[in-house]
Amino acid sequence: MLARTPRTSLLGALALGALALTGCGSDSLSGGSEGGAAPSSAPAAAPSVSADPALAELLPQQVRDSGVLRVGTNAEYAPNEFLRGTEVVGMDIDLMDAVAAKLGLEAQYQNAGFDTLITGVQGNRYDAAISSFTINAERLQQVNMVQYFNAGTQWAVREGNPDGVDPDDACGVTVSVQNGTVQSDEDLPARQQACTDAGRPAIEVVPFDSQQDATAALVQGRVQAMLADSPVTAYAVQQSEGIELAGDIYDAAPYGIVVPLEQTGTAEAVSRALSALAEEGAYSAAIEAWGAQDGAVDEFPVNPAP
Repeated sequence: MLARTPRTSLLGALALGALALTGCGSDSLSGGSEGGAAPSSAPAAAPSVSADPALAELLPQQVRDSGVLRVGTNAEYAPNEFLRGTEVVGMDIDLMDAVAAKLGLEAQYQNAGFDTLITGVQGNRYDAAISSFTINAERLQQVNMVQYFNAGTQWAVREGNPDGVDPDDACGVTVSVQNGTVQSDEDLPARQQACTDAGRPAIEVVPFDSQQDATAALVQGRVQAMLADSPVTAYAVQQSEGIELAGDIYDAAPYGIVVPLEQTGTAEAVSRALSALAEEGAYSAAIEAWGAQDGAVDEFPVNPAP
């Protein structure tokens, strides 16, 4: 869900021959962008990606003819997808660029509200969507999802934890979160109910449309804690002053690339493209460029059981 100083993206290091891949995003939905470059340990070069015509044959004819893969994303969730100026960048974007290259296509991104992306895929506005979607049973009833990463949830608090926030005992705590995420829709409501059932003050949830704003609320002291997907929280702490991680990562679950439910061929093509990228080293290069190697996976199944 969240959030760009010029950075040479992984794509800039990929030798794609005549196929030039560029990603352009719309203006930031939050009216701004979170700065910050890729980790200094990002590799200087990455393996080349060449198109596989056999995989392209699995795609709808109109997609092959267009030469373009239309991808929806919510560029508000650094380091996975975010805006640097008007360009959509991030770990997910580097991965999707490489997948598109393997399919002989150019990925073109449209920045949209997170809760509109699945309906956009269903309505043929996008050929696919990538935006840190946790694979769950509800989403699998609506779309196909191709596993590509694994992430959990982690909390952050103000530096030194002056409010004594314990993520395992957070009744009465004021917490910021991004709308439409697993944390806002599943995690926090269950915690609120547990507090109420125990006769204790409920967690006060302060929702935001962008993760950038949820992080800013904690930095500015308007809330006592914030929670998000583990790589997002870690990146927010790295990029922001005055906040720190709290508690352990929990409820790890896979992310999935979203494609239309009826497009089983597209889902298979994306899965096989990711497997090829893993064998060639481009998958690990994209993950490591953003310091997210702990979430790398070895398999890329379509619609794995949540």
